[in-house]
Amino acid sequence: MSKKPAVAIEKMVFRKTNAKSGRHLAVTPKNSTMRHLSYGRIILDSSQSRVVFSNGCRETGLICLAGMGVVKVAGSEFELGQFDAIYIPRDSAIEVFTKSSVDFAEFSADVKGKYPLKVIRYADVARDPGMKFVAGGPGYKRELNMLIAKNVEAGRLIAGFTSSDQGNWTSWPPHEHGKMLEEMYVYFNMPEPAYGIQLVYNDTQYPELVVAVRDGDAVLMPSGYHPNVSVPGHRIAFLWAMAAHKELEDRQFGVVNVQPGFQQGPSGLEAGRR
Repeated sequence: MSKKPAVAIEKMVFRKTNAKSGRHLAVTPKNSTMRHLSYGRIILDSSQSRVVFSNGCRETGLICLAGMGVVKVAGSEFELGQFDAIYIPRDSAIEVFTKSSVDFAEFSADVKGKYPLKVIRYADVARDPGMKFVAGGPGYKRELNMLIAKNVEAGRLIAGFTSSDQGNWTSWPPHEHGKMLEEMYVYFNMPEPAYGIQLVYNDTQYPELVVAVRDGDAVLMPSGYHPNVSVPGHRIAFLWAMAAHKELEDRQFGVVNVQPGFQQGPSGLEAGRR
């Protein structure tokens, strides 16, 4: 396999993106390897309980990781709890506030089209075997939760989260989808001393990126295979967000190329396509 030019690690690995309160964008196409995808955090409490912003030409997905918050858009207010999400169309004025505390992950991507606003309740996702399912087997078993996917009409964005059994691999067998979708992982709910190892590579003999990851870190996958593994006694948990290169056409979950030599079974993502 031919080697691709090396990418500076500072454009692919972003540490402790959950360290600041307020609204802070950590990853954008201007400071990273992403062509479309941006990511930030909105962390509010009594010291700063409200933020207001506009998303311009970018469709936006907010995923509540902890606490309880209210998102006001298009004249309506939506209260979101843990793992609830909301898809917000481009050209929207957005207000986020809390009466206690809340932690939102914010993902966005540039789009030409304007798609419908939608609130996603995690309780509904959890009841749907095509949206929440277990993939893999011994050594690589994990649970996938699809939040902004086939249930949402959007242009580029797909997002959800995965958590593994202790000491297990995820994103296994190694697969890639770089021609259609760029991706990033944001690790969460991994209290110290938990950590994992993330790989991102096109060269199967000499992986270009092998890095330890901890709670709040983000790793970008503009292309290449991207398996990871948690340390024994701990699980790895991460948000995954993808942006389609061709709006609408490439917005497909689970269309992957498995690394040669690891094609003995299915990718484990088939349930998410049904």
